[in-house]
Amino acid sequence: MNIKNIIGEEVKGKRVLFRPDINSTIDENGKIKGLNRLKKNAPTIKYLLDGGAKLAIIAHQGDTLDYQNLVSMQEHAEILSNLTGCNIAYTDDVCGDAAIAKIKSLKNGEAVLLGNLRYLTEEVSTFEKDVKLTAEDMEKTYLVRRLKDLFDIYVNDAFSAAHRNSPSMCAFQRLLPSYAGPLFFEEYSILYDLMNNAQRPCVFLLGGAKISDAFGMMNTVLSENRADKILVSGVTGVIMHIANGADVGASYTKWLKDRDLLAFVPEAKRLLENFGDKFVSPVDFAFEKDGARAEIALKDLKGTDYMLLDVGHKSVELFKNELKSAKTIFVNGPAGVYENPLFDYGTKELWLALENSTAKTVIGGGDTVTAAGKFIDTKKLSNVLTSGGAMVQFLSGKPLPLVKAFQ
Repeated sequence: MNIKNIIGEEVKGKRVLFRPDINSTIDENGKIKGLNRLKKNAPTIKYLLDGGAKLAIIAHQGDTLDYQNLVSMQEHAEILSNLTGCNIAYTDDVCGDAAIAKIKSLKNGEAVLLGNLRYLTEEVSTFEKDVKLTAEDMEKTYLVRRLKDLFDIYVNDAFSAAHRNSPSMCAFQRLLPSYAGPLFFEEYSILYDLMNNAQRPCVFLLGGAKISDAFGMMNTVLSENRADKILVSGVTGVIMHIANGADVGASYTKWLKDRDLLAFVPEAKRLLENFGDKFVSPVDFAFEKDGARAEIALKDLKGTDYMLLDVGHKSVELFKNELKSAKTIFVNGPAGVYENPLFDYGTKELWLALENSTAKTVIGGGDTVTAAGKFIDTKKLSNVLTSGGAMVQFLSGKPLPLVKAFQ
């Protein structure tokens, strides 16, 4: 890729601007409940501090699309301090006078985490989507103008945000000597191998409610013969059945319609026409009846009025049999509403099957990793990625703005 690695570079006495992705899952009390990204970025931070860098960290938490997660990063600094054994100071200012004063006061081996990047309009996803800044335009943004002259080196280890075309991700490479971190290279390599060197059979297990991710990947991996089978659960599994002419009941159909998810049905039909033998879909589903879990076969759904909240026992066994023969397994998304104990069976059983599998396993996406961590020891899986959106974009065959910026 012709991208330089920060490992091995001299950083002593240099002011380093470090851009990781430590955006974390937040609970109902506003506290961090998912530490995967913080743990994965801690070694690079420690490496830079042990090397004597004067380190300023810029990162985001939450967004306009998940405003409930847009919180202060004070807790991130505290957790990183514990993980690295180094004091990571915090200022709730991104690039104002307080932030600049703190940066200028840093001594060798000291670090500060600056305020949430999403406090800045030019860093939020809706701005990126609507304004579409070029790399040249980004040099004029407030963040870049305020920080560019304060640093000797820019380091980006945020492969999980590589799909974001924002100033903090793609502008400083034009202005400062720039390096990627070890996590960037690790995750890029894992996904490259998944697409180009996977042991066969290669099985994709896709679920969750964000079906745009699944549909973004499925056409690419099937048309390029990257996957031998795709097991579809969650909302994606239901959409595939509707595309095949199934009646899934009035309530669930309305739920899909209200969220514009039926718009994916034509694409599902096309995929089934071209690659029908590659798909394995649920044969039964779970729903709530009188406060308890009940299950129903796909063929019996016509005329019913149930919300489908998990796959059933027969579907789990069907999927497990497919996973047994796999040499490589990629997972994105839970099988059902695993947060509700009534409907965690499918997700839990499939994770347990993966934990005991001898196949090379690759999982990614915030909700996927959170779900896995609830039911199994994720250390038993081959690869647990920090990336979600970037992973989906990579597997969909689309270029990543961060990679382009480095190159």
